[in-house]
Amino acid sequence: MLENNDRVFTIKELSQYLRIAESSLYKLVREGKIPGQKIGKTWRFFKPAIDSWLSEKSENKKENI
Repeated sequence: MLENNDRVFTIKELSQYLRIAESSLYKLVREGKIPGQKIGKTWRFFKPAIDSWLSEKSENKKENI
């Protein structure tokens, strides 16, 4: 069984986690701006990779202030 930190998100789950529209998330995926893996026809996102990506984006904003 996966630990909470080892969670794998679907597009729908990740859009809820990030609180953005699924269409916006698909755009980020197409542009390669968010870490994810396509498995067959569906996308999957590893929670630690998403959390790291969010932290990196937050740090970049702080540096630009």
